[in-house]
Amino acid sequence: MSVPFAVTALDGLDDFETWSAECLLPAVGASVAEARRLVRRELTSRGCASFVDDCQLIVSELVTNAVRHAGTAFALRLRGTREWVYGEVFDTGTMPPRPREPRDDATDGRGLLIVGALAASWGHAPGARGGKIVWFVLGDS
Repeated sequence: MSVPFAVTALDGLDDFETWSAECLLPAVGASVAEARRLVRRELTSRGCASFVDDCQLIVSELVTNAVRHAGTAFALRLRGTREWVYGEVFDTGTMPPRPREPRDDATDGRGLLIVGALAASWGHAPGARGGKIVWFVLGDS
């Protein structure tokens, strides 16, 4: 069961209205689908429909990694305007994400390669109180 997005409109710079949303999800496989639904709903309602497909795929990969490797509840945060979307997944794991070069017949190991191909930029940082944040940007920030 997810904690609903907390949505706030922030004072934007220039003429852009900046919005943000976040939710807390458990480390279960069903959270991947829940995160995708939340991304679609929030981005569509904020006039960011052009980012929905790429954002859903990136979030799916990052959430799958959080469930698989951290194994604890995680936070999904989104922020943006109609021109860009910034997203992050925070989990309690301490190991940084590592892109791999999977074998041709491998069934996994391509997630971060997909993130890198779709995002304008992405990376990771330690959380303020432990854990890590894996972030990405879509569009022109």
